[in-house]
Amino acid sequence: MPRIVAPSMLSADFGHLDRDTRMVHRSAAEWIHIDVMDGVFVPNISFGFPVLKAIRKASDKCLDVHLMIVGPERYVGRFAEAGADILTFHYEATADVRACIGLIRKTGARVGISVKPATPVGVLRDILPLVDMVLIMSVEPGFGGQAFIPEALQKIADLRAMARQQGLDTLIEVDGGISARNAGEIYAAGADILVAGSSVFGAADPEAEIVRMLEA
Repeated sequence: MPRIVAPSMLSADFGHLDRDTRMVHRSAAEWIHIDVMDGVFVPNISFGFPVLKAIRKASDKCLDVHLMIVGPERYVGRFAEAGADILTFHYEATADVRACIGLIRKTGARVGISVKPATPVGVLRDILPLVDMVLIMSVEPGFGGQAFIPEALQKIADLRAMARQQGLDTLIEVDGGISARNAGEIYAAGADILVAGSSVFGAADPEAEIVRMLEA
């Protein structure tokens, strides 16, 4: 399985966003993770289309856009136009999951779906063949710097088993409380992509921290 680190720009220095984006571009991280929050689905507000466009200009790496917004189907077209390569929406945030998947497909972006810590991965059983990636939240979405929820490891393993039962190579991404200290066990549980914010941008040497996570 691939090992990918996707640094979360939510933890970057917004006053030096170009500098921090270019650092990630130089690094061993293959993806750049961008959290979009609306203050409704989660109790915080982050950035939108203009910031995504600016990040796109600074790097040609995969832009992994995580929509923590109510009614994501309203905006998937604009986020794709702004440069998103992968658009991930929340199972809990839309009344019509399949319609949202279809709209993302029409944009040409890859499709991701995410579940909160309290949502069992079993709800995705019938949807799994329709998406490219599942994002398992290992913290409550909305804020950086939280501790990893250990129960997420079983969810990762269960999801990997479910995908194998269906003959699928679904990518599994995990977001929240991840660092070089626990990256190894998360990969071992079945994850492919680890999102890391505070542990990367708060490190004395962010590029070295990314390497440590990949080699954990």
